[in-house]
Amino acid sequence: MALGTCSARRVALACLLALAAPFAAAPASAAQCGGDFGTFLAAIGREAQAAGVSRAVVDQAFAGVTSDPAVLNFDRRQRYTFKKSFEEYAATRIVPARIKRARTLLQKHAALLGRVERQFGVPKELLMAIWTLESDNGTGDMGKLPVIRTIATLAHDCRRTELFQGELIAALMILQRGDLPLRDLIGAYAGELGQTQFLPSSYIKYGVDYDGNGHVDLRHSIPDVLASTANLLKVNGWQPGAPFGEGTRNFEVMREWNRSVIYRKTMVLFAERLTE
Repeated sequence: MALGTCSARRVALACLLALAAPFAAAPASAAQCGGDFGTFLAAIGREAQAAGVSRAVVDQAFAGVTSDPAVLNFDRRQRYTFKKSFEEYAATRIVPARIKRARTLLQKHAALLGRVERQFGVPKELLMAIWTLESDNGTGDMGKLPVIRTIATLAHDCRRTELFQGELIAALMILQRGDLPLRDLIGAYAGELGQTQFLPSSYIKYGVDYDGNGHVDLRHSIPDVLASTANLLKVNGWQPGAPFGEGTRNFEVMREWNRSVIYRKTMVLFAERLTE
C-alpha cells in the first residue's frame, strides 16, 4: 500500500496511516507510551511474546534499539495534501524511462504475471504500474531505516501509539516466521518495506509465498512481491475482468492501496500506457 498523499510511501503519512489502521494487530492491552524508552520496549516485548513471538527473537530485535529523533522530525513535518494537479503529478511519475523498463519487465516476467493474473484477477499492467511507481521495480529507494527502530520510535510517541504498537508486533512476527532476517528488515519512515512497500501488518495479512521457498520475501522475491500485491487487492474485493478507472468499483477497491484519488488515477494511467 502506498504512502501518504500519496506514493508508495514517500510523500506523506496521512493516507498510509488511514489505510493501516484497520489492519494493525494492535495489542489487547497497549503498552504505556512516552516515559522511559527501555521500559516501553520491555512492555511491547511481553505483548509480542503473548502473541507467539519467542523471547529470543524479541531480545535480538530490541538489542541496542534507541529512539530515532529523525523519524519523529520527519513524521511531524509532513503535509497531507497534494499541491499538484493530477496532470502535474502524473507527468513527474509516468516518464519514458519507467514505461520502457516496465514494458521490458512485462515481457521478461510474462509467464509469472499471467499466472498471478489468473489466480488473483488483477491485470498484469496494473501490477506492473504499482511495482514501478513504488520502487522502480525494486531498483529504486525502498528505504534505508531499520524497521524495528523506526516503528518503535513511532509507537513510543503517544500520537498513534496503538497503531504502531500493532505494527511493531507485526514486524517481530515477520522475524519469528523467518520471512526476513533482521539485517533485511529495512524500510522507510513509517516502517514500510519491500518492493511494493507493505507495512508489517499488511506483510503478515496479505503476504504470499509464491516462489514456494517457505518464506514471504517482499524485498528480494519478485514472485512473492507480485502475488502479495495482487492478493491485497483481491482480498479487499477486486472484481476480475472489470474496469478499474475512476468511478468504478475496482477504483474504490484501490483505496486499500492508496487513499489519494490523484495517486490512483496515476496508477490507472500508467497501466493504460502499458497497453498502448
